[in-house]
Amino acid sequence: MANPLFLSLSLCLLFLFNGCLAQTRKQGRQFGQCQLDRLDALEPVIRIDNEGGWIETWNPNNQQLRCAGVGFFRRTIESKGLVLPHYLNVPQLIYIVRGRGFLGTVLPGCPETFQESQQQSQQQQGQSESFRQQDRHQKIQHFREGDIIALPAGVAHWAYNDGDSPVVAVFFLDTGNSDNQLDEHIRSFFLAGKKIDERRPGQRGEEGQQQQGKGNNLFSGFDADFLADAFNVDVDTARKLQCNNDNRKHIVRVQGDLQVLRPPRSREESEREESQERESERGREGQRQQGGRGRENGLEETICSLRLRENIGRRSRADIYTEQVGRINTVNSNTLPVLRWLQLSAERGDLNRDALYVPHWNQNAHSVVYAIRGRARVQVVDDNGNTVFDDILREGQLLTIPQNFAVAKQAESEGFEWVAFKTNDNVVINSLAGRTSVLSALPDDVVANAFQISREEARRLKYNRQETTLGRSSRSSSEGRRGEA
Repeated sequence: MANPLFLSLSLCLLFLFNGCLAQTRKQGRQFGQCQLDRLDALEPVIRIDNEGGWIETWNPNNQQLRCAGVGFFRRTIESKGLVLPHYLNVPQLIYIVRGRGFLGTVLPGCPETFQESQQQSQQQQGQSESFRQQDRHQKIQHFREGDIIALPAGVAHWAYNDGDSPVVAVFFLDTGNSDNQLDEHIRSFFLAGKKIDERRPGQRGEEGQQQQGKGNNLFSGFDADFLADAFNVDVDTARKLQCNNDNRKHIVRVQGDLQVLRPPRSREESEREESQERESERGREGQRQQGGRGRENGLEETICSLRLRENIGRRSRADIYTEQVGRINTVNSNTLPVLRWLQLSAERGDLNRDALYVPHWNQNAHSVVYAIRGRARVQVVDDNGNTVFDDILREGQLLTIPQNFAVAKQAESEGFEWVAFKTNDNVVINSLAGRTSVLSALPDDVVANAFQISREEARRLKYNRQETTLGRSSRSSSEGRRGEA
């Protein structure tokens, strides 16, 4: 087994190295080529049905996604659906919109810490004197609605829906990340199953047909004799790895229950886990109030024990909360350290009817907003003061908000819930209105002279909105639209 201290030091160096690379990468993007004078709410353009579910993808050639250096897709896994083992060339953040299940990851160089006992193995064999190799594998993690899951580039993983209802998850892919060193195309490398025809709009049909003609998992490109020699098995077994006659695609349906080694999960354990998460959050808050990191020394998490999951769906976990208005939950590298490696973070928001998220901008990150439930009127303004988006964002739609563009949201009558993925592990947000806004930080006379108003009007601008981020609207969104008309 690798030395834990060595792995810890390697991880720290990796965080620092990737941080430097990420800054260089973000500064070196050619944003001048992006014409972002108009933004659109995007919906999936392709649906691919599988045996155990389906995948919906957003157009990767869409200009606003390409300019932000991101990709997006939504996966639905039916009950007893298994997502076959695969890895991607880019880091990804996954948000579980609905359902529950468990996820397996394979971190390189790490031991198989889940292992079957020898006694259990012999009982399953039926003969105590016979030998049977015990099953062992790397850690399996449960997930549920509201979870954010972080996966580094190149990490093989699989997922299974052990519930009675479908699992719906959305995937944010950072194609501009320094870990993706080839180009900005998303590449899925499957270890099993058959490659899906992933023709992008404008791609030649011949290429798609050529892709679909073979098994097209990683093993299908190797010679069967070579595989047999590599695994020390017979050639017939090696050919089965290539899945040439398997048309189930990426998500397959398991007959019966999936038999894997994992700790049992009861209702009491779920409640205990939530209690531990709340206790951990209180501990982090205490450290922040003390102005330091407490006893942390940066070596607590080795690569093999990286925590990849954080639940941001619970109302009690809110980082920003205004009574009868709404709340915002965030996850960044302070709450989930692996995000320092990925240079990503996320925000989960919930607005009540007609509630307002005051105008603001992300100082150091792009933001990709996915509407989970309800509707909201969203306005986005660019550096020329032009409105590049002014429309209703509906459930299932996606909106890219470029770095430093100002944005405001107001929920419609049914309220609004969203998750936003951001291209920095610690996002700095500046507000245009509210108690901690830019205007509130300016002297009265500066505001008065800047806008040619009286000092009294300047004070009203600065102090009439006492909330910091979320506030109640003085008039409903429908009244606002009638006034504009």
